[in-house]
Amino acid sequence: MDLYEHQARELFAQYGVLVPEAEVAATAREARAAAERLGGRVVVKAQVKTGGRGKAGGVKIAADPAAAELTARQILGMDIKGHSVRSVMLAQPVSIEAEFYVSYVLDRAAGRFLAIASAEGGMDIEEVAANRPDAVARIAVDPADGVTPAKAAEIAEAAKLPPEVAPVLQRLWQVLTEEDALLVEVNPLARTTDGRILALDGKVTLDDNAVFRQARWGGDAADPHADPLEATAAAKGLNYVKLDGEVGVIGNGAGLVMSTLDVVAGCGARPANFLDIGGGASAEVMADGLSVVLSDPAVKSVFVNVFGGITACDAVAEGIVQALESVQLTCPLVVRLDGNAAARGRAILNGRAHPLIHQATTMDSAADQAAQLANAG
Repeated sequence: MDLYEHQARELFAQYGVLVPEAEVAATAREARAAAERLGGRVVVKAQVKTGGRGKAGGVKIAADPAAAELTARQILGMDIKGHSVRSVMLAQPVSIEAEFYVSYVLDRAAGRFLAIASAEGGMDIEEVAANRPDAVARIAVDPADGVTPAKAAEIAEAAKLPPEVAPVLQRLWQVLTEEDALLVEVNPLARTTDGRILALDGKVTLDDNAVFRQARWGGDAADPHADPLEATAAAKGLNYVKLDGEVGVIGNGAGLVMSTLDVVAGCGARPANFLDIGGGASAEVMADGLSVVLSDPAVKSVFVNVFGGITACDAVAEGIVQALESVQLTCPLVVRLDGNAAARGRAILNGRAHPLIHQATTMDSAADQAAQLANAG
């Protein structure tokens, strides 16, 4: 269950992470009144559960309350990646000295969380990782140990963040663990010219299994603005996020899927989605996953990247074969199997001899093949 930015900021503030003062408005007149209370000059931000708001014109600066009213009128009702803007958030602008990226994401395959951080925030983190991989630090976090002061300092040092970010990393970890979150992301986390560390934007994804504890946020099923594919995936119990590209991505484990997104981008293509099938890759799970990914008309190829552990690769291959009995494959499917029973899994797919199934033994070669097939299509 994804939260709106203003809801994520509410959580951040609850745990001591500083955020600029802000208000939410559902009408242009409400936006004007909010701007007056906030001091006049404000940032007006569309509230939708998707990225790319700035590029779509959903984030603008208004010089005064009258401009805030006009800007809100322009943004309200916009369509951003299939999401209709029903509300805007107005926030006090701040003077920024530096911008950082920090996040925690569940790595199902490894059975732990992954801290991802960079001193180059305020940008598309996939683009940063593709062009300057050394600029993005990935540090495993054992849930049993958590983010201690020493761990926070380790993450900050690895990402070349200033030491004063370390306490914020601890507070964001509290948000993750105490609020049943699978993802907590701040981009950018800013250092202002007066030395404060503020979360200027935020994304929080809560575990659907904990909805009964998080009733105050409602749910995606009742959200009229939810992306249709994300809503369909959620109904099937899939951890799916719609992106802007042409290569569908399916993997087991959030860390592996995040790495796959980076590698696909590095091969000259854009990921169309994030889909983590977790530890299970049964025929039903694979059928559901392929069905959702292939429902995106922008997808020109699909990359299935699986590292066999508890779920062996031959079971994954059987799942793919059985899934294709109920799902029509409409574009090339590139499969990379590694780990437990990988050789048997490859043999099963070879025996199926489907003309649209391609196999590769390494993640890099599979990503390159998927990118080439997508660009050719």
